[in-house]
Amino acid sequence: MHNFEDYIKSNTPTVNSFHPFYEEAIRYILTSGGKRFRPFLLCSIVKAYEPLLLESSYQIALALEAFHTYSLIHDDLPSMDNSPLRRGIETLHIKYNTPTAILVGDALNTYAFELISTSAFRDDVKVELTKLLAQNGGLSGMVLGQAIDLEFENRPLSLEEVEILHINKTAKLIATSLVMGAVIVGLDSKLKDKLYQFGLDLGLLFQVQDDILDATQTQESVGKPTGFDEDKNSFINILGLKESMVYADRLANSLEEEFQSFDSKLQEALEPLINKYLYRHKG
Repeated sequence: MHNFEDYIKSNTPTVNSFHPFYEEAIRYILTSGGKRFRPFLLCSIVKAYEPLLLESSYQIALALEAFHTYSLIHDDLPSMDNSPLRRGIETLHIKYNTPTAILVGDALNTYAFELISTSAFRDDVKVELTKLLAQNGGLSGMVLGQAIDLEFENRPLSLEEVEILHINKTAKLIATSLVMGAVIVGLDSKLKDKLYQFGLDLGLLFQVQDDILDATQTQESVGKPTGFDEDKNSFINILGLKESMVYADRLANSLEEEFQSFDSKLQEALEPLINKYLYRHKG
């Protein structure tokens, strides 16, 4: 994703304003690194089936990254998780102030849809991309998951309820990243559905892996404070570390089996993901 990193740096929005640091804050948080996992998923699908569309797809990938970054900014706010660190750097409310963090998050949320609407794709494709991001990132997706997460702190949920929480909060945006790539290249509905389910399972795996890392790794190694989930409905708190590892192994094995059922183009596209992330909970 090296070219995409260059794309982000050269396409961070400029703002004509006399505000002393608003534009600086946007650039600071958008270029702060991270796995770029969601853009990677989208671009992998495009590259596999229509590589000539890859460069045009970077604008949609940036929309995904802007939207994801907004969610992290708000997730870290004092009224939510109150985290001082993200991706190894100070969170926006620490480096600047809370109102700036809220407003930059708001700006990146709406900027994501501006990017989609001004992309080079046909209008019907842009409408579908907009709908996917709104549905999976909004009131019946990521925002719902965050609401459940905050409401039930210190109130243990069942495993099924925890899965619902994290399917919404984490997995749906990962799943829609794959499907947005499929929309760009015109894959059929059956394969889109298959990719979406693969993405939901992948998102759950990512969440349980993050919970395991939070319980076993240092702040320096993960780039954010660890031990913040003691009051949360994490997989660790519900299942314990040993059973969370078993749960992660089961998901990873299922995903690997599903991966083998994909066609050769899709396997080649997603193989780096499988190699790098599928068993990261094992260290």
